[in-house]
Amino acid sequence: MILISGLSGAGKSTVLHALEDSGFFCTDNLPVEMLREWSVLMQLRKQPAAVCLDARSGMNTQLLHDAVAAVLVSDDWQLLFVEAEDAVLQRRFSTVRRRHPFAPGGDLMQAIQLERESLTPIRDMAHLVLDSSHLTPYELAEKADLFWRRPEMQVNRMSCTVMSFSYKNGLPPQADVVFDMRFLPNPHYQPELRSKTGCDEDVITFLQQYHEVSEAELRIRNWLELAWPLMQKERKHYFTIAMGCSGGRHRSVYMAERVASWIGQQGWLTPTIQHRELGIVYSRESDIHGARQ
Repeated sequence: MILISGLSGAGKSTVLHALEDSGFFCTDNLPVEMLREWSVLMQLRKQPAAVCLDARSGMNTQLLHDAVAAVLVSDDWQLLFVEAEDAVLQRRFSTVRRRHPFAPGGDLMQAIQLERESLTPIRDMAHLVLDSSHLTPYELAEKADLFWRRPEMQVNRMSCTVMSFSYKNGLPPQADVVFDMRFLPNPHYQPELRSKTGCDEDVITFLQQYHEVSEAELRIRNWLELAWPLMQKERKHYFTIAMGCSGGRHRSVYMAERVASWIGQQGWLTPTIQHRELGIVYSRESDIHGARQ
C-alpha cells in the first residue's frame, strides 16, 4: 500500500491518478481518523491500494503525523511525498485560482511556507520525495510508477487497434493517425480479385509484386518505431491506427494486417484488428472466423 502526502499544488492528484491507472484502488482526501480502518479494509481485499493524506485531511498536523507514523510501522506501507519550489506552487495556484488550504483569506506565499514547515516531519519519514517543479504531469506520473514497480514488472499500458476503412463511408472518428492507401495499385480493377479481400492469398500476392507497397509498409514501420516509445512516455492508454482506401476491402485491409502483425512481432503488445467495412474485429491471438460480426 502506498501513502501519498505532500504540498498543496505539488501534484499529488497526478500521482494518485497514475497509480489508479496501474490498478491501485485509490482514495483521495481521506479523513486522518479513518486511516487505520481503511488500511484494514484494503488488506482484507488483498488489492494494491493508495491513499492521499495532506492538509485537507485534518488541520491538526500532529494528528496527521501520528497516523502516518503508526501505519509506517508495517512493511506493507510506503510513503511518497510530493513537493515543489515555492515559486512554482505560487504560479500554479495563481493559474488555476484555487484557494490554498492554509490561506483561506491570507497571503499565499506565507501559506505555502506554513504548510511546508508543518509537513516537514512527514517528509522526513518518506521513502521517496518527488520534486515536481520541473516535471511535466506525464513525467511525474512515470516517476510515481517507477516508485513501486520493479523493472521486471514494467508492462505496456497502451491498447492498440489497427483498422481498415473506406473513405466513401467517412473517416473513423476514433483514429489517432490515418494512413491513406489509395495511391497503391488497386486489386478492385482485376475481375478475379474484386470479390476478395486483403486477407486472401490472391490479393496478397497481387499487392506484394509492387515495390511501392513494401516501401509504404516500411515507411509506416519507421514512423511507428519513432512514435511508439514517445507515446508511451506521454502515458497514452489507447491508440488507433487507421488504414484507408476507396472500398475498404483490399489495400487498407492488407496493410492493416501487415502492420498489426509487425507490431505484435516487436513484443510491444497484441493489437486488436478491425476491418470496418468487412464487419470483422479480432485479436491477433484469436481466430478470425470466430470474430466475424
